[in-house]
Formats: sequence, structure tokens, C-alpha cells
Amino acid sequence: MTELVNGKGLALIPKTDVKQTLKDFKSDQEVRWCPGCGDYAILAAVQSFLPELGLKRENIVFVSGIGCSSRFPYYLNTYGFHSIHGRAPAIATGLASSRPDLSVWVITGDGDALSIGGNHLIHALRRNVNLNILLFNNRIYGLTKGQYSPTSEVGKITKSTPMGSLDKPFNPISLAIGAEATFVARTIDSDRKHLQSVLREATAHRGSSIVEIYQNCN
Repeated sequence: MTELVNGKGLALIPKTDVKQTLKDFKSDQEVRWCPGCGDYAILAAVQSFLPELGLKRENIVFVSGIGCSSRFPYYLNTYGFHSIHGRAPAIATGLASSRPDLSVWVITGDGDALSIGGNHLIHALRRNVNLNILLFNNRIYGLTKGQYSPTSEVGKITKSTPMGSLDKPFNPISLAIGAEATFVARTIDSDRKHLQSVLREATAHRGSSIVEIYQNCN
């Protein structure tokens, strides 16, 4: 059985007649982030939201780059692709363009998406391919233990900026709007109700949606 999913226009994605729960979207992999990491809350919010879509798990794909956030595909019982640094939007663009029967998600971080992956992000947004981009912004390189990132605030002292960062940070929302993205939103890891409401709107949008998620990093 296929039918229109939310407002996704012409994308025909097979739906399931089986009632799904959060447990259906949990993989058997041990979740490994630092204690207190905001990624735990985001993962739980996404896992409990996915059953709402009513899609078969094999028609949902999470593509990630490199970084703490990019472990996401391991922890979701869907298809996934742990790709290379900054290139997740490019890979997801190819997948979404060739397979309109899939719900394609990009999981990325401020370093992955806005540093080495900056151009890939911009061009994915301007092409308006039908995919959902979740950009976790903790304003630091967490996986490599604390170097400054493109969103680090001026004066931030890190291992790579011991005298304080001199760079003015990127604003991901302004960058997305400048690329003429058709859906742009911001939420936070600690407010599951708001986070899921934003995900609901993002998946109902036809085209590229980008959601910046403020995420705590210890």
C-alpha cells in the first residue's frame, strides 16, 4: 500500500499497517555518548517520533557525516549510512533524488556541516531536494575533545584557541535563509515537546528542511 505521507507532495512512500512504537526504532547497539550529552535526548525524541510517520522502517534512511551526532544511524533500527566528513548532504541528495520512495534524513553537527561540509550543505538547501537535515549545534568539536568550531562564540577558550577564539561565529539559520532554504527552524535538545513539533512540521514540508538543534556538550 502506498499513499501520500503528510504534505510531502508527489513522494509515494510505502506505509505499514503494523502499529509501531519507540521500541521498534531502537537498534541493538549500545548507545555511547558522554554522560549528560544532549544527543541522548535528541535520539529518544526522534525514536519516539518516527512511529507517527507510519512508514516501513526499510523506507527510512539516516545519513550522517563525522562527529558525535553522526553515530545516530547505529542507534536507529532503520537503514543508515555513516558517511564521510561533511559529505552527508551530498550523499543524501543522490539517494533522495533517485529514490523518492524513501524518507531521507541527514544527521550532522556544527563542525561537520559548517566547516568541511559547508558547501555541501548550502547546495543541498538551494537544490531543495526532499530531505530532512538535523544540525546539532553544541558550538564545539566534541568528538575530538574540544577544539573550537564554526559556531563557537568570540573569545571561547578551547584546546585550539587557548587565547580565545577570534572568529565571529556562523549563524546556521541565517546561512540557511541566505541559501534560500524553503524550511528553516530551530529547537533545543531539552524540550522534547517542541523538538517533536518541529520535526512534525519538517516532515510535512515538501523539499529540503533544516532544523538546528541546540545541543548540550559537557
